[in-house]
Amino acid sequence: MALQDDLGQDKNLRVMARWRSTARILVEALPYILQYDGKIIVVKFGGNAMGGTIAEDFAQDIVLMKQTGMEPIVVHGGGPQIGAMLKKLAIPSTFIDGLRVTDQAAMDVVEMVLSGTINKQIVTGINAAGGHAVGLSGKDGNLVIAKKLERSKIDPETMESKPVDLGFVGEPEKINPEVLRTFIKSDLIPVIAPVGVGRKGETFNINADTVAGSVAGAMQAERLVLLTDVEGVLDQDGKLISHLSLREARALIADGTISGGMIPKIETAIDAVESGVNAAVILDGRIPHVLLLELFTQHGAGTLITAE
Repeated sequence: MALQDDLGQDKNLRVMARWRSTARILVEALPYILQYDGKIIVVKFGGNAMGGTIAEDFAQDIVLMKQTGMEPIVVHGGGPQIGAMLKKLAIPSTFIDGLRVTDQAAMDVVEMVLSGTINKQIVTGINAAGGHAVGLSGKDGNLVIAKKLERSKIDPETMESKPVDLGFVGEPEKINPEVLRTFIKSDLIPVIAPVGVGRKGETFNINADTVAGSVAGAMQAERLVLLTDVEGVLDQDGKLISHLSLREARALIADGTISGGMIPKIETAIDAVESGVNAAVILDGRIPHVLLLELFTQHGAGTLITAE
């Protein structure tokens, strides 16, 4: 009998410990819930993190953000899924400086995958988690007016700069924020596919990070969150840098500490902060509930970029 009493007491102590731990978490989160109440948070969700439990965790995080008073806006990518569909349809892919050359046949597939399959998967996931999401592309309501992205390369023989034709690859020229404000006023969570429309009705494939940064700037968001597949910006010893000013970020690009695919992400973050976004953050989207860790805890989870 004494053994049963001891076991029962031990179980009660474990339960109480869990309750106290939960209470501490809620108390720690409360100031941040108040800080972000009514604030717009733009989140870029990458194509590499859209399967299994990661997608479920992401959907739950977005719903909780909405329920605690934030106004999340999701912009998603889909490079791996586009590549897989092009391969399946035997449409060749060519890349120049990391950008997919997009002819009309490829553009049709890009729009189908981004605005169709992926967009609706994310919307469905958020709705299944208890939210009310609506999917749209940059073409809807002229949300993202785009122009052709111009690039040039140095000819190794003549050493002259020559233009490179990337086809229907674009960049945002104008964001129409009223489209998104209409959804937010209706208590809906916008989920945006990075497809824009040109002045003459052309359809453009746009980098999702770039769209997210432009949307964040146009909406004067409190924060831009770029989810990626690394933990953040690393110093030359491979350690995470938790905070960077704009000046420090530019210096790390100049000295080569920030390199490769991280450069355009940091440049997007810099542009967003200069456009009026309070802060941008690079996060590892593979970490379970990383959005909650970043927004609701003191230590954060990635690399935060601010004006100072």
